[in-house]
Amino acid sequence: MIVGAAAVGALGLVVYSLISGSSRFVETGDSFPGWFTAVATPLGFFMGSFLGALVFGALAYVVLCARPEKDGTIGVETFRAHRIVEWAAPVWLLVCAVMVVVTAADRSGVPVGTLLTNAGTMAVIDASEQSVAWIVAGCFALIITIVTRLKLTWVSHALMLIPGFIAAVTLPVAGNAGQGPNHDYTTSAVIVFAAAVAAMIGLKIAAAVTVGRDTPPADRPAVARRVLGVAIALESIGVVYGALLLTFLVPLSQFATTAYGRWSLVAAALLVAGLIVDIVAWRRVRGTDTLPVSAGTSLMVGAALGTLLSAALAAMATRTAPGLLLHEFTAWDVFLGYELPDPPTVATLALDWRVDMFLGVGAIVLGTAYVVGVVRLRQQGVEWSMGRTASWLAGCVALLIVTSSGVRTYGMAMFSVHMAEHMALNMFVPVLLVLGAPVTLALRVFPTAQHGALPGPREWIVWMVHSRFTQILTNPVVALLIFVLSLYGVYFTSLFDTLARYHWGHDLMSLHFLITGYLFYWVIIGTDPGPKRLPYLARLGLLLAVMPFHAFFGIATMTMNSIIGGTFYRYLDLPWLADLSRDQFLGGAIAWGSSEVPAVLVVIALVSQWAGQDRRQAKQQDRRVDVYHDDELDAYNRMLAEMSRDRG
Repeated sequence: MIVGAAAVGALGLVVYSLISGSSRFVETGDSFPGWFTAVATPLGFFMGSFLGALVFGALAYVVLCARPEKDGTIGVETFRAHRIVEWAAPVWLLVCAVMVVVTAADRSGVPVGTLLTNAGTMAVIDASEQSVAWIVAGCFALIITIVTRLKLTWVSHALMLIPGFIAAVTLPVAGNAGQGPNHDYTTSAVIVFAAAVAAMIGLKIAAAVTVGRDTPPADRPAVARRVLGVAIALESIGVVYGALLLTFLVPLSQFATTAYGRWSLVAAALLVAGLIVDIVAWRRVRGTDTLPVSAGTSLMVGAALGTLLSAALAAMATRTAPGLLLHEFTAWDVFLGYELPDPPTVATLALDWRVDMFLGVGAIVLGTAYVVGVVRLRQQGVEWSMGRTASWLAGCVALLIVTSSGVRTYGMAMFSVHMAEHMALNMFVPVLLVLGAPVTLALRVFPTAQHGALPGPREWIVWMVHSRFTQILTNPVVALLIFVLSLYGVYFTSLFDTLARYHWGHDLMSLHFLITGYLFYWVIIGTDPGPKRLPYLARLGLLLAVMPFHAFFGIATMTMNSIIGGTFYRYLDLPWLADLSRDQFLGGAIAWGSSEVPAVLVVIALVSQWAGQDRRQAKQQDRRVDVYHDDELDAYNRMLAEMSRDRG
């Protein structure tokens, strides 16, 4: 059924391309690149996105449903899903390589043969965002191909979800969602939408071809419930974020009158149909000890619907959204997605909100999940520190403010405000989040899997915490190098000029600095379980060691002659920001001076933890003396008594 759906999707795209002919090029004013390119582009988008989803979802299936051996290798019950990744990833890599050229030809209006024989081929490829996106996706497909050939462990599959996620969102953020007015909203939204839909499609396909064959009969109902539950959650996210995207990209009057609008209706119908099928199937397997035949059929039907959905999304990806065709672009539309007619003030920084649909909503989700966990603990009669709760929630609120308030709105356009945003994400928010001890909370909330049951979230956390990968990342030297070198690598190379141009680039920088900051401060003040920690004095030394690097970075930024991100800021050309050098000087001053407050917080937390450990050790010593006699202390007291008698 899945193969048939893929064939129907591919044939449908070929027929659609032949019927539509040059219409999609006419509506954008581009030259017709020939029939081969016109047909190969949507077909290649379908093959590439489908294979990427298959790899991403199959990796997720292994992570969700594996029963690893004692050495960490996956068992036979998920090996078929691993094999899907093994053969799909290299084919995906090949498709990405072909689509680099095909997409460049399609966007430039030049036949593929002409493009390949032209001396300016690389310039044409570089000028096409989607061609570059195919290169990036291919690089991550190569990483997955190599790792899955060499490793069979559960941890390696879990780690490969990271390149799988990045590759899944690379093409969508370079498409319609990353262009035009309000593209800050649509870019963040499409990151969530694309990742959710890709994981859902691949997960259901992997389950459909694996559950009835390799999964032990006793595990089949539990695996089906787990897969369907995750698929329903992903599809629900897809429905919400898909509706948000269409709100911005397709005017209401254009749904029935444009090809993009009609394909969006087909995609929406397929997504909703898949959600309904999964809900019905989940109800059938809920509370059962055997997997009903109808549930297995539902998995197959859901996988087929997901395959067709991938074809519909590919057709949309090769057309320009009506909302973009109807809008006359300005420089602000291209570089920001919104207008900034006035300079920043305290009021605009505080009140000019544009909620980031990825990181901002993520902050809300993290805060809500933490509160739910604390409530569950208290319902079980287990106390949880109010200080930890307050710290975590303060960190989530700070993350929401930094990524969604006027700080981000102006941080997209001004280096000085961006630097304040960066320092908050890298040095302030992580401190609060680390002190919240989320891993400890999760380990207390999630129950241990019963004997013979599938491993669950608690086991997954334990495996990751004790993995070799975590040991390497939490090595103090490694954490320090990542924390420091990433700062210099982003701003003192051309990387910032590239990332600043795109909203996804700002999200990537924000996520990167948040993670590297969390990693560094976890090594110093983290209380969650993990590899062996440094002594407290060494942790204080590690904190002091990083401060000169931040001071030097700030001073260097203030005194350098070149403009960091100068190409982007000059293209943006804010009318009220005439002196980019002065703005950079202010940004450097913020970087230099902003490290003091987080450092004070860290020192206070470190000293408090140090003193708390001393008190606990003293109490343990007192209890030990109460139970057991201290021979050395008794001998010392006897010696003093004898000396006193001798003197008498």
